[in-house]
Amino acid sequence: MKEIKNNERLNMLNHSCAHLLAHAIKHLYPNAKYWVGPVIDTGFYYDIDLGDVTLTEEDLPKIEKEMKKISKDNKLIKRVELSKSEALDMFKDDEYKIDLISRMDENDTIISAYKQEDFIDLCRGPHVNSTKEIKYFHLLKVSGAYWKGDAKNKMLQRIYGVCYENEEDLNEYMQELEEAKQRDHRKIGKDLEIFMSDDLVGRGLPMFLPNGYIIWQELENYIKDKERNLGYQHVLTPCVGTVDLYKTSGHWDHYKENMFPAMELEGESFVLRPMNCPHHMMIYSNKLHSYKDLPIRIGEIAHDFRFEASGAVKGIERGRHFCQNDAHLFVTPEQIKDEFKSVVDLIFDVYKDFGIKDYRCVLSLRDPEDKEKYHPDDEMWDKAENELREVLNELGIEYTEEIGEAAFYGPKLDVNVKPAVGNEYTLSTCQLDFCLPAKFDLKYIDSNGEKKTPVVLHRAILGSLDRFMAYILEETKGNLPLWLAPRQINIIPVNNEYHLDYANKIFDLLKENNIRVELDSRDEKLSYKMRESVIAKIPYTLILGDKERDNNTISYRLRGSNETFNLEIDDFIKLIKNEIINKGRSN
Repeated sequence: MKEIKNNERLNMLNHSCAHLLAHAIKHLYPNAKYWVGPVIDTGFYYDIDLGDVTLTEEDLPKIEKEMKKISKDNKLIKRVELSKSEALDMFKDDEYKIDLISRMDENDTIISAYKQEDFIDLCRGPHVNSTKEIKYFHLLKVSGAYWKGDAKNKMLQRIYGVCYENEEDLNEYMQELEEAKQRDHRKIGKDLEIFMSDDLVGRGLPMFLPNGYIIWQELENYIKDKERNLGYQHVLTPCVGTVDLYKTSGHWDHYKENMFPAMELEGESFVLRPMNCPHHMMIYSNKLHSYKDLPIRIGEIAHDFRFEASGAVKGIERGRHFCQNDAHLFVTPEQIKDEFKSVVDLIFDVYKDFGIKDYRCVLSLRDPEDKEKYHPDDEMWDKAENELREVLNELGIEYTEEIGEAAFYGPKLDVNVKPAVGNEYTLSTCQLDFCLPAKFDLKYIDSNGEKKTPVVLHRAILGSLDRFMAYILEETKGNLPLWLAPRQINIIPVNNEYHLDYANKIFDLLKENNIRVELDSRDEKLSYKMRESVIAKIPYTLILGDKERDNNTISYRLRGSNETFNLEIDDFIKLIKNEIINKGRSN
């Protein structure tokens, strides 16, 4: 797909197409008022107030038809320069434009607008010369958007679209869009009955169905086993904490806007926790430690809550409730490098299991000019940032540095993935923290019998189980590896009258071997049941008929293949168990 926002010609086309959209809306809905219509990476959008009219996706072809009519009429697009007073007079009946104009600094500011026949709108430009140049476009969707992005303001209607130079590029983009739609974890999650959401429960609060919870448990067991082998100890802590806990950690000052509101009970203020480090600090402080005890690695699959804006909520990729694969490593200064290296090794070991190759490493640093966001200790920051930089260089890891992306208490390594759908995001992270241990007055006794403050590594390998699951669903299109698949084997008897007893025997045998198996005993045609098995993306489908029953064997098809294989039942069980044990590496 060609880049739009940073391509001068495509940027201008999409900007002009946004005005073409607004022009068509003005013809179809004369009372419409307009906020802004910027170019974005994937095309453009326009925020519009249509009064009592609510658009749906079914209205878009009608709007497109009017856009094409205006385009074909070859309307000239002219730049008009206005003084501030002239602009205020021209748009006196449109409160949205008045708001924009009123915030201009000087009365003699030259304000530009672009006019095409009976439509004019404020815009810096530039635009194409004529509507005839805007031929290859498509309106994509309509959604709600608060005026100025503020939930206290009126909800406007946002129409998204895209425009290209030629039909070939537009068709290519639409094909990629269809591919992205098929990969969207929200669609896959619904089709495979993995998770659901309901506004009665709350936006951003997904619920995992039985199939989804099987995947969840497999991921949890997978990462916990790896952590146990590395000396982690797992804990369970509450989903709430007092406001005082977060004031002590500093999160209250730096993160309050992202938290759910405080709850007042019996003279105390409680909040749903947005992160787990304060709880783990308290677990460490439960007793005095010797330097011989360190490193102490505390891990938890922890339920967290953040009040994400409604427009940012996206299935299980970004929710208001999620579960972090969280851990905090309490170390001496001398142990930082070895422990950080161990975390990095674990990240890439996991990525190897899941075949994750499209990622980049980012060293996230503070912005020294931002005195509000970051803990004010230049010496601590310089030391922490240099420590991480040294380790990454010693490990030979390629990375970029990004200013202003650190946590408020310390720098971090973020591993960002480029998913099959949407923009890059952070999957794994490891953060170095000299700040919180001091805030909680954590201590250990060193070899000289003196009290010292430990250093903490905050790390999340899978990130949140929710987001990781969304990522894997989109990467695989729901074709999960055998060990993760909620339904591993589907048994289909050719004819229930003659083959169901044998199918039940095989079903029981597989269940005894802890294999997730289903038996499709419906009175439906074999071809129909086979097609259903394919749609359900089940890794193995067993077809049992006379030959299999008489020879005590099974015949199976692999997901995505039309080839049938025949095996002794014991050999088949051995094959399945081996693939499950080897997890992703076998694929």
